[in-house]
Amino acid sequence: MNRRVSHLAKRWWSSLSRRAPGARDLDWTSGQLLPGEFDLWSRMRAPDRRHSILVARRFADLRPTSIRDEVAAALLHDVGKIDSDLGTGERVLATVLGPRTDRWRRYHDHERIGAHLCRDAGSTTTTLEILTDPDHPVARMIRMADDI
Repeated sequence: MNRRVSHLAKRWWSSLSRRAPGARDLDWTSGQLLPGEFDLWSRMRAPDRRHSILVARRFADLRPTSIRDEVAAALLHDVGKIDSDLGTGERVLATVLGPRTDRWRRYHDHERIGAHLCRDAGSTTTTLEILTDPDHPVARMIRMADDI
């Protein structure tokens, strides 16, 4: 199975649980995000919040010298998905069938939307640069952490 399909299968499986992140993870996350970023991050669905923590912790392991702005970008890399408000089944369909409806288009455009939401939430210039430049070295490392 190729890496992308494997990644999507793991995400789907983990999305079936509605369990919120635990207190230890929430404390760690709130320490990595500015207040506006944490409020934005808190709007994500529980499976997305758990996934973002997992990716951010993997990123921090890959880059032990990371700064708060970089970890914040890892935590917020999928925050734009809140705009489309798709459930798990709809996300699967949008991924397989492509951007056929307005909400599915917004789901596919979640990175750009997320960067705008983060700007409005008060993210730093560094965090926004990482979120908006797919060729940024830190953005590449976040993708690596996301694809494990």
